Formats: sequence, structure tokens, C-alpha cells
Amino acid sequence: MARRRAAKVDDNQNALVSIWRSMGISVAITSASHDGFPDVVLGYGGITVLVEIKDGNKPPSKRKLTPDQVKFHNEFKGAITVVETQEQALELADTIKKRANAVKFKW
Repeated sequence: MARRRAAKVDDNQNALVSIWRSMGISVAITSASHDGFPDVVLGYGGITVLVEIKDGNKPPSKRKLTPDQVKFHNEFKGAITVVETQEQALELADTIKKRANAVKFKW
């Protein structure tokens, strides 16, 4: 049986998760998943977005998606994005809330 390495968590993940939760967005941390699955799943008002977190303080070469992540992003048919900074986290939260309010899903 092959052993998998523990997932690496970006240094800014906790701060970004705190931002989203403080804005009323549900956050499921999935960074321990494999095969390119993103680090977190956000949900608000019927909108779900998969988010790969990269540390914007690292050089661009250290922020690249892995081959598995590239494959997953290319094949996934739903909402998926990469967030590197707190400003991007805030913008994404605002976008999710605006879209949810415009659509008003009733599940």
C-alpha cells in the first residue's frame, strides 16, 4: 500500500478561512484531499465555489498549480478559482454574495 505525504497547507490559509467565515460564508477545508482537489470549498446562498489557496507572499514559481491541480481545474465543470491574497478573498466573498442574492436559490 502506497503512503501519501501529508498535505501542505499554505501559510495564509487560516487567515483566508477566517475572512470568509467572518463574512458568513461556509468553509469546508479539503486541503488534505488528493488528486488535485482544491484546498477549500465555499458555500453561500446555494452558491458553491472550489478554491485553491496559494501564498501570495511566495515567488511566482512557488505558487504554480501542480500538474494534478491543473488537470482538476481544467476538467471541473463548476465554479473553481485560485486565491492568493486577503484582498482576493474579500473580492471572492463579495462576488459569491452578490451572485447568491441575484439568483436566490430555494433548495
